[in-house]
Amino acid sequence: MTTSALPEFLVRDSLPLPAPGVALTARATRTDRYAIHVVHGLEPLLELLVAELGGAAVALVTDETVEALYGGALLAGLRDAGVEVIARSLPAGEPTKSLERAVELWDWLATSSIGRRDVVVTFGGGVIADLGGWVASGYMRGLPYINLPTTLLAQVDGALGGKTAVNHRLAKNLLGAFHQPAAVISNVGFLASAGPRHLAAGLAEAIKKAMIASPAFWRFIEESADALLERDPDALLALVRAATAIKTDLVQRDPYETDLRRPLNFGHTIGHPLETVTGYGPLLHGEAVAFGMVVESRIAVARGLLDEALLARLIRLLGRCRLPASAQDLPVAVDGEALVAALEKVRLIRAGSLRYVLPRGLGETVIADTVGEDEVRSALRATGVAIAAQDTK
Repeated sequence: MTTSALPEFLVRDSLPLPAPGVALTARATRTDRYAIHVVHGLEPLLELLVAELGGAAVALVTDETVEALYGGALLAGLRDAGVEVIARSLPAGEPTKSLERAVELWDWLATSSIGRRDVVVTFGGGVIADLGGWVASGYMRGLPYINLPTTLLAQVDGALGGKTAVNHRLAKNLLGAFHQPAAVISNVGFLASAGPRHLAAGLAEAIKKAMIASPAFWRFIEESADALLERDPDALLALVRAATAIKTDLVQRDPYETDLRRPLNFGHTIGHPLETVTGYGPLLHGEAVAFGMVVESRIAVARGLLDEALLARLIRLLGRCRLPASAQDLPVAVDGEALVAALEKVRLIRAGSLRYVLPRGLGETVIADTVGEDEVRSALRATGVAIAAQDTK
């Protein structure tokens, strides 16, 4: 198209256009910034939450366990502060993180008075944060949401970073979006009612962060493991604040995972498929990550990257924190062949690349995308999984 052939208004306004045959370029940039508060007690949580809401109405998403423990107090506090609230409670547990539950929540929102300037508040563990955040991302092209994590795992990991998703029968977190929260408020007081397994599961994600990023944090967990398991408030405040600082620092370098070579995935390359093959329920996420860290560390030892003494130290710390370091420690049997098949499915989803985070020492990792099936099988066998050697015929 020549300039003389352009519509008259474009010629008159001298609108810059590319040469014929050259594509036009569209640009869109966005920077998200949000506050993360770590407190002890419902009163400071409510004060911060009301301030973050700024007069918006709330669609509260929670689960039945959290509702029974804390739902009444939270709803009463919000309504006493003049906040308009609607609430929906779902069954607790990983099976709730599903497309069917997401559709149920969208139907609920569609029949409510919640508008684009109102806020979804997720009140629960990582399942509720992931599900509620994804529902918020898809409703009216994106509602703001605030996470109120009630489990240690969610406070140190799941409620941070803007990764939202639900599970599919073929893979964990297969359906999702990046949608940053408007705020996160972690109240370690909620951890007083956490069961021992759930508390330990949260420690697994904290240990992961220490292993990949901070020898000082590792020493803190080693020295404070007993106090953490006893739910000492000061120890928990320190743990959650430190884990939050580490995760936000690592995430902000690549918040939308343009580069999938991320040390935060340590333990997850094995852990996520392990959750898939065990049916999203019998095994807690933190337990799967703990087991995954040991398997991936064994691969690192076999490659000469990691000293066996540090692997032994990791296994001891997991044991002290009541986390599984072998197949015999898991609450459910593992089908080794099904696990390898699930890993291959993840490889296909990721365009043929399956990356492992391999530790070299405290605070030091390498990303390997050349780990062979024989290496995985060997590490699984060393961790107690019944699995055959690779058929090389």
